[in-house]
Amino acid sequence: MIDYRPFASIGHADHGWLKAAHHFSFAGYHDPARMGWGALRVWNDDEIAPDSGFPSHPHRDMEIITYVRQGAISHRDSLGNEGRTEAGQVQVMSAGTGIVHSEANLEAITTTLFQIWIQPDRRGHAPSWGTRPFPVEARANRLVTLASGVEGDEDALRINATARVRAATIEKGSALEWQLEPGWSGYAVLASGDVTLVTSGSRVKLAPRDGAALRDEALVTIEAASVSEIVIVETRD
Repeated sequence: MIDYRPFASIGHADHGWLKAAHHFSFAGYHDPARMGWGALRVWNDDEIAPDSGFPSHPHRDMEIITYVRQGAISHRDSLGNEGRTEAGQVQVMSAGTGIVHSEANLEAITTTLFQIWIQPDRRGHAPSWGTRPFPVEARANRLVTLASGVEGDEDALRINATARVRAATIEKGSALEWQLEPGWSGYAVLASGDVTLVTSGSRVKLAPRDGAALRDEALVTIEAASVSEIVIVETRD
């Protein structure tokens, strides 16, 4: 079965410079039924106004993946890393034993992004940060793994978790198959477009920014009624 999470049903906060939506309990939004999904702990859908951002703050023992949808985000951290990640690119920060960082929108337009937190496979990893472009055309009608801690996913940014972050752009009228392995949990969010998730027992239509939680589904078909972009997290239970 698919647990459908419409955008209107998740947590919302408006801080002026930041409009945030929380698929799982976070900050002032608390829902005991939505504390995570497998090792996925946070999925925030953020809109960050120009010339604003998150000042320096600490993290530890969490794998934090940022998927930029529009605009760009500029990163600076206590390890000396600095970088700008723009739409179509992904950055990964392993907080490990501790890291302090800031994230700013230095652009003239609103930056929109998904920030995803995954629990690591153990505490105490060395902290790190990295970014990499993944050409959108390479994701046409296929799921591309962007970040992973799974053996065999060497082309992806590395995270310290048995998990994957994947994305695809699906053409209008096309479909792709998403294979979710037994013992794994999956959470999908539609970034844009109009898709239907089809399993052996259900059909669920997703609008932009809706979420869907699945577990132990052998095969999911993603059908696109318009050009669509979808992001998926898989974690092993």
